[in-house]
Amino acid sequence: MAEAPSHQFPTAPLALPARPELTNGRAIGVLLIHGFTGSPASMKPWAHSLAECGYAVEVPLLPGHGTRWQDLNKVAWTDWYAEAETAFDRLRESCDAVVVAGLSMGGCVALRLAEVREDQVSGVLLVNPFVSSFRAELRLLPVMKLLIPSLRGVVNDIKKPGQDEHGYDRLPLKGLAEVTGMWKVVVPDLELVTQPLLYFRSNDDHVIDVSSSPTILHGVASADVEERTLENSYHVATLDNDAERIFAESAEFIARVTAES
Repeated sequence: MAEAPSHQFPTAPLALPARPELTNGRAIGVLLIHGFTGSPASMKPWAHSLAECGYAVEVPLLPGHGTRWQDLNKVAWTDWYAEAETAFDRLRESCDAVVVAGLSMGGCVALRLAEVREDQVSGVLLVNPFVSSFRAELRLLPVMKLLIPSLRGVVNDIKKPGQDEHGYDRLPLKGLAEVTGMWKVVVPDLELVTQPLLYFRSNDDHVIDVSSSPTILHGVASADVEERTLENSYHVATLDNDAERIFAESAEFIARVTAES
């Protein structure tokens, strides 16, 4: 029986092999990590664009996602990290160099990989990463999560019409508490991030505030770090009007940071 096209299962994980003949004979891999309540659908156009450049890509489905929102109240942030690390190791087995990339909460997971795996990570790409917030009500999560299973979520914060990240329309509070728990581990260790880092930030984002930008940019120890603003996209910029720019500029970044000296 023929395998169904991947577009019929937008939340399924994706893996595409390297084409070293397009990347100066070296196999280069890229790990793409989706955000909280989102799915691989938000990363697949980026993945396919990078694959056309010859890069191997892995887009894992993080535990608790792609099913029902209640499942996100049953997992720990370490489960997300473990899934991402497994995909990272698959790329490491087949590639000469690997870059990690993340959208929103996936950016926090990518930063943790950079902290833990050190020189095994050749570079870090972030799109509207979520590692901190000015919202005081998040401090109430330890109590709220015991009383309220979920709140109304913000899904498809995308300016471009007709796009769908195939995420949850509810915000599971036990799951959100795991996100903030991950911050308490990742943010104090940001000084361990020394890899080249490229940060894309939407000027108009209805999901997260701007606090993650100074937290990351002032926290990492990378000598090669740059923030680029997106003027025509909302939070899920990988599916928005600036997506092609993200794809092109990230491909250039990957080529540069994985080139042999």
